[in-house]
Amino acid sequence: MTTETLQVTSVTTKANVYFDGKCVSHDLQLPDGSRKSVGVVLAAELSFGTAAPERMECVGGACEYQLEPQGPWQTCEPGQSFSIAGDSRFNIRVAEAFHYICHYG
Repeated sequence: MTTETLQVTSVTTKANVYFDGKCVSHDLQLPDGSRKSVGVVLAAELSFGTAAPERMECVGGACEYQLEPQGPWQTCEPGQSFSIAGDSRFNIRVAEAFHYICHYG
């Protein structure tokens, strides 16, 4: 099931812009104190690093992701998600806009 609405206490209005605008997100603070970001990745193949564990939830579009170097590419579509370990890297390929919610922790 795809998340359509989040109840938030604050939104960071300044966008997080990565890879020359190929990935743009905004940070959200939820009432329970947890933090998420909501954003979009445009057509590209990118490599991200994580500090803490993350779960990427697809809310629109689709992507392919690779959790380990030379590992298999897997697909993520609306209503699906994938988890990334903390202090690691993952690769993502997007053909058309991939809309996501990143759940931290």
